[in-house]
Amino acid sequence: MLATMLILACSVDSGGSATVPQPRDGGHAQRHAHINAHIADRAGEVDLVFVGDSITQGWETTGKSVWSDFYGGRKAANLGISGDRTEHVLWRLDNGNLRGIAPRVAVVMIGTNNIGHGIHGTDEVLVGVQEVVKRIVSHNPDTRVLLLDIFPRGWTFNEARGRITQINQALATLHDGDRIVFLPIGHVFIEPDGRILPEIMPDALHLSEAGYRRWAEAIEPTLSNMLQTRSEHETASP
Repeated sequence: MLATMLILACSVDSGGSATVPQPRDGGHAQRHAHINAHIADRAGEVDLVFVGDSITQGWETTGKSVWSDFYGGRKAANLGISGDRTEHVLWRLDNGNLRGIAPRVAVVMIGTNNIGHGIHGTDEVLVGVQEVVKRIVSHNPDTRVLLLDIFPRGWTFNEARGRITQINQALATLHDGDRIVFLPIGHVFIEPDGRILPEIMPDALHLSEAGYRRWAEAIEPTLSNMLQTRSEHETASP
């Protein structure tokens, strides 16, 4: 645990704008306000949150029926906003998205927009994701983080997938099996020949309903265990 926190603490200074909280206007601001209002209405009644970008927000549209099947009875909240990068998530975490709640588990999948928009280097994206994890732990010391790998993008092998793989390899070092669990599931969206099918990702990035079902099924054993068991940190707390 100490090693994990040291890695997170040391990562903040080298990430450039990927680690500097930044707000967005327009639809993002409206969505942010909606999330804050929803969280305020459910203060003390949220056990599970999903943190991310449009792929996470899509649980409310394309993935709605899968969400109902897997998370409808679990006091879950969706904190995804389309187009978000790590710096935007950091701003939201500092400005109300977790206020008044102490979820048992936060599922995190963020970073693809930092890569896809081409404004951050691979090392910057890495520390941006690390800082998101650190921020969640800082705001909610008893919340456990289920950190997912950044999902693959593009119909077949490409430079972005190579960058994503490198970042995911480094993110795996955050895994301590207790407070932070790193679970790579990107392979469930890829065929044996390396292709992504439009039936799973219609635009080679966002998920179809079948894609969301693959996501839910892939994390279910780990998520269920994390929700049902206490972390060593919680057990040791007075």
